[in-house]
Amino acid sequence: MKSVDVYLLGRKTYEVSLTLGEKFDANARYYVFSRQPAPSSVPPKVKFIDGDTGELVQRLRNENGKDIWLMGGGELIASFLDQGLIDEFIISVVPVFIGEGIPLIAPRHRDVELTLMSVTQFPDGLVQVHYAVNK
Repeated sequence: MKSVDVYLLGRKTYEVSLTLGEKFDANARYYVFSRQPAPSSVPPKVKFIDGDTGELVQRLRNENGKDIWLMGGGELIASFLDQGLIDEFIISVVPVFIGEGIPLIAPRHRDVELTLMSVTQFPDGLVQVHYAVNK
């Protein structure tokens, strides 16, 4: 997280972050993608976006800064992936099988080739895999 200064979040991810006590670091910028209007009370560094994701990401990439981090539901991630806006995936595999939940990526007719960059195993059984997206 030290390499990140811009965070892109889905609305539900933002709402869960609030309930978990997220402080929204004053040294970073946060963009929340939502079709709904922004709530009346939003932390100062948080902006709600209802528009072209590609245009925003290209503008952010052209600015000086660190990495951009994306976290959201399957539809949001799919929309970024479909536009070629994701360079890497870091996926944490938690050692619990669940019967339902939000898919990592919404179903589409696509194949995305990945290159494994690293695998990290943690003492609690969590495994984190880091992939580069082949362009």
